[in-house]
Amino acid sequence: MNPRVRNVIPLTDYRLEIEFENSEIREFDVKPYLNRGIFKELQDITYFSRVKVSLGSIEWPHGQDFCPDTLFEESKVIETA
Repeated sequence: MNPRVRNVIPLTDYRLEIEFENSEIREFDVKPYLNRGIFKELQDITYFSRVKVSLGSIEWPHGQDFCPDTLFEESKVIETA
């Protein structure tokens, strides 16, 4: 099982900086999802910036979320402990 999310910071160009419980900081690119179903609302950068940590993952106000495994496996390492 992959580590869960501890913190999330929205970045420019629809990317997220995510800190995981194992202290790794990774970057997740949301752009590939922006034209899919419920994720289309994230195209509004103001709304995109409202992301928060929820139950070991991330979530937006209208319920869009990603599995923590997806966030970990599809992100690239920026910094390790």
